[in-house]
Amino acid sequence: MSRRSLHNPAPDASALRARLDRARAAAAAAGTDALLIAPGSDLRYLIGQAGGSFERLTTLVIPADGVPALVLPKLEAPGYADVPADELGIEVVTWVDGDNAYELVADRLGKPGRVAVSDFTPALHVLAFRGALGDAEQTLAGPIVRELRMRKDAAEIQALRDAGAAIDRVHARVHEWLRPGRTEAEVGADITAAIVEEGHTHADFVIVGSGPNGASPHHDVSERVIERGDVVVVDIGGPIAEGYNSDSTRTYAVGEPRDADVAETYAVLQRAQKAAVEAVRPGVTAESIDAAARDIIAEAGFGEYFIHRTGHGIGLDVHEEPYIIKGNTLPLEPGMAFSVEPGIYQPGRWGARIEDIVVVTEDGVEPVNQRPHELIVLDA
Repeated sequence: MSRRSLHNPAPDASALRARLDRARAAAAAAGTDALLIAPGSDLRYLIGQAGGSFERLTTLVIPADGVPALVLPKLEAPGYADVPADELGIEVVTWVDGDNAYELVADRLGKPGRVAVSDFTPALHVLAFRGALGDAEQTLAGPIVRELRMRKDAAEIQALRDAGAAIDRVHARVHEWLRPGRTEAEVGADITAAIVEEGHTHADFVIVGSGPNGASPHHDVSERVIERGDVVVVDIGGPIAEGYNSDSTRTYAVGEPRDADVAETYAVLQRAQKAAVEAVRPGVTAESIDAAARDIIAEAGFGEYFIHRTGHGIGLDVHEEPYIIKGNTLPLEPGMAFSVEPGIYQPGRWGARIEDIVVVTEDGVEPVNQRPHELIVLDA
């Protein structure tokens, strides 16, 4: 049984109304006449309901000046019954098969010069809007909406803490399943069940990378049988009921590692991850956090084996802004949340990664994951 109710609580109406107001102001500041928000995490952020994307158009129309409207098929309206439209100041506009939903949106906007469309709007809707909106310039809404979503409020940060604690409880149980003679897939199935048991709505991803498979950062699970002496990367996460995600990686050894260089190499990784977390504070750039980890790994001679960015933002999506990568000069601000996850991957041999989610505070950093960072050597 789950330790957490699996209903989908939304922020209170006043918080959602404030988000809509900020979105409208941000659109105006960007010289955009309207935002067209498709079902997904942006929609959930703004109205508390993600909805679903189908061939029939559903979109939240947010004019820079005017009343927002949720335009959706009448047959999908019951799925949005919990949206407090009146309190949010949203007009609900339904349509039926045979109506031209795109012209319905165009009529509400008049003759806009520029509209911003959600980044993950299906192409069939984007192209139909292009026809219905005439000469209006179409841009991506992502650069506007992400400015709102990057800075988490107190309720969002608490949700990330809860998600972090839930996935920590799963890592604390990995010793129950990870042992010689079992396949990665068998271990992964047990972890998947535990992710739900410990408070998530579902498992979004489960990576169990044993031995040489651990050298592939986005390995999933396989039928490889885990052997004594294997180093195993376990990267797991998923959403809790509020929609906010966990994402945490720890590296395990099934008995004493067979490779003589594991302890020394892992110590480098541990120093790198610690240095990057300690570098987090308001005003420093995202790329400086990447450099804090990457420089230590490179100086130890493993630079070619660290093959991905140091981190990614997290919230209603597992991967969102800000990205912790070279070239991102964005100054960190309080409320930003992201992973710190350097790795060292030696093809054909083994790999290791340590990952925590951290939140930028007013004067530093708060990790939401509390499990030990040492190589976890299990009895085998």
